[in-house]
Amino acid sequence: MTRPHHPTQSAPDVYLLFAHEPYHPAGPATQEINTSVVPAASLLHPHIRQPDGTRIHALLTHGRRPGHIVPLATLTHELDGGIHWPAIGDWETVTTDLLRLIRSQSCNALSLGLPPLARALVCTGPTARSAPTTPPPAASRCSGRPIAARSSPRSAANCCRRKPASPYGPATASSPPDRPL
Repeated sequence: MTRPHHPTQSAPDVYLLFAHEPYHPAGPATQEINTSVVPAASLLHPHIRQPDGTRIHALLTHGRRPGHIVPLATLTHELDGGIHWPAIGDWETVTTDLLRLIRSQSCNALSLGLPPLARALVCTGPTARSAPTTPPPAASRCSGRPIAARSSPRSAANCCRRKPASPYGPATASSPPDRPL
């Protein structure tokens, strides 16, 4: 059982989950890596753009319980759909720096090769009004533009989100789904 955590405190042992351009690690028969989980403290590394990394770290850890894994899309949601990212920092540069640290084995990370639908769900985050039903043709591309070329995590989420083909129709802000997606 976890201890209660006061919402004004920063939590240790919080993790950032983010999707990125796929890559294949060195070695025979390696699986494509397209999503990573890193400890929040990785954002404080000297090779991460600062003060952006420090500001994102503060947002990521503020009011969380130890052990929480927070998707980048959740931070975007908390920043009013990404409108306030400029006041916090350049998330694209920070995640690119994190990926560089991961690939050089300079920070602890859990590297994941998620299937397209699972990756799309990570990209979509809490602002989605419906679950994606069909992954994009290439999980890392939308309209021919790589994820890194998009202007915000929200635009990446919009790329991954598809209209539902469900008989239940899309969920709305006033009528959340009655079952987990």
